[in-house]
Amino acid sequence: MLQYNNEQVIQAFKLYSILSMQGYGEKEELRLYISDEMIRGLVDQFARQVDCTIFASGDYIYMIPISRSSIFHVSNDSIKKEYLPAKSVNLDLYLMYVAIIVLFGEFYDSYQTTEPTRDFININEWLSSINQRIEALNEHDAEKLKELDNQFDYNWSAIVEKWMDMDEIKEKVKNQDARTISRKSFLNTVKQFLEAQELAKDIGNEELELTEKAKTIIQRYYMEYDYNRGILDFMYNLDQKKGES
Repeated sequence: MLQYNNEQVIQAFKLYSILSMQGYGEKEELRLYISDEMIRGLVDQFARQVDCTIFASGDYIYMIPISRSSIFHVSNDSIKKEYLPAKSVNLDLYLMYVAIIVLFGEFYDSYQTTEPTRDFININEWLSSINQRIEALNEHDAEKLKELDNQFDYNWSAIVEKWMDMDEIKEKVKNQDARTISRKSFLNTVKQFLEAQELAKDIGNEELELTEKAKTIIQRYYMEYDYNRGILDFMYNLDQKKGES
C-alpha cells in the first residue's frame, strides 16, 4: 500500500481544489498532476470519491462528473434555469440532449469511429440531421413509440411531438433569438449551452467545431453502453429499420 507524506497530501488537495472549483485548470498551473505520479494518484482518488474523473486534453486538465449522484453533476433544473428559455420543462431538456447526441454523431460517422471524421458542421446540416432522425421516429405508430419509451426510459413520443410542433417557417432567417419558437432558434440555444460548457466552438458562418474536451468525453463515455444505454445504436439504426420496413 502506498504511503503518502503530509506535503504530498496538501499538494494533491490544492490541485483537487482548483479542479473542483473551476472544473478545469491549465496544465502549467497543475503541472504536479502531470509530473508527480504519487500526487496524481491522490488527486484521482479524491475525484473518485465524488464520482468524477480527471483527464488532460490540449492545454488543460478537466474534472467531470461520471454519475448523477456526483455533487458536481449539473442538475436538470440548473440547466433549464441557466440556458433554456423561461417556462421550459423537462421535455425541452430531453430534446436538447437528443440534439447534442445527433450533433456529436455527425462528427463521428454515427459513432462508428473513434476519431472525428469531419472538422466542423454548419447549423443547417445539424438541423437537417435532427429532422431526419425525428421523421424516422415519427414513422412508428403510437404503440411502437410507447414500447420504445419504456425500453429506453426516454419519452420519444413527446420529443417527436415537440419537434414537429416547432415553427419551420422561420428556419432560414438568421440571428433568431431564443424567444422565437423555431427549430433553428432552439439549436442556437443548445449551441450556447455547448459553448458555455466548452464542448463546441463557433468558428463563424454558422459553423461549429468540437473542442478537445468534447472529443475526449465522447471517446471515453458517449460510446460506452454503460453511459448511453444503447440509445446511440437506436438513434443511428432508425434509417436502416425504416428501409427494412
